[in-house]
Amino acid sequence: MSEKKSHGEILASIDGAVATVTIHNPERHNSLSLHMWQDAATALDRLAADADVRAIVLTGSGEKSFASGADISEFDKVRANAEGAARYELALERFWKALADNPKPTVAMIRGFCIGGGLNIAACCDLRVCGESSRFAVPAAKLGLGYGASTLRRLMALVGPQFALEFLLTAQHFTSAEALRIGLVNRVVPDHDVESYTLGLVDKIAHNAPLTMLAAKRVVHELLKDPAEQDLAAAEALVQNCFDSEDYKEGRQAFSEKRRPVFRGR
Repeated sequence: MSEKKSHGEILASIDGAVATVTIHNPERHNSLSLHMWQDAATALDRLAADADVRAIVLTGSGEKSFASGADISEFDKVRANAEGAARYELALERFWKALADNPKPTVAMIRGFCIGGGLNIAACCDLRVCGESSRFAVPAAKLGLGYGASTLRRLMALVGPQFALEFLLTAQHFTSAEALRIGLVNRVVPDHDVESYTLGLVDKIAHNAPLTMLAAKRVVHELLKDPAEQDLAAAEALVQNCFDSEDYKEGRQAFSEKRRPVFRGR
């Protein structure tokens, strides 16, 4: 599921019910070039359609960086004119949709720096685990970049408008302890435990009922939208599907038999 090209690549692998998508561009702090945004969206779409995959881990290659957003060094080539900029934006929109709307639970495994667009990638995941030395920042004000509503919505949902503005107005780094305090990450663990903790977490997730997790994700995502854009009926339909499913019967039976349920997503 990966294709080697210049300026990094996206690596995707599956181990049992857990898939891992790795941003591999360590020489550039795991920044993403145009083809990497495209390849990442393709990988996420494939994993979303794979019935055997129950959870997805997103991470960056190496210990120094999770991701640093777009590879600005290629902008003169791929975003030099309106046509190129439009093509780039379409690639970004496809990626954000593939990640934010992915039906599978997604967990960001963060080591090192999580900067700019990399922070937005983490924010679009369902859960975030980071190491104690991780650092977070949005340096847009130092680059003259603008962040629109679609980009800021997820960050604001996690940390509120006051800290979203602090990220943007100061462009300063937040420590892992600060990220935990403001709600940006779910867990901070020792650097050497990041991978083992994250894999243990997704293993627990992978054994839970897929339809329940899908319904939970959809309900939360709908509630985060503006009221005029919400489709709560569709979300509630997914909730009802849980009660009509074979997995619901299996869950009740496993509880009465005092055993671990075996869910099949139907």
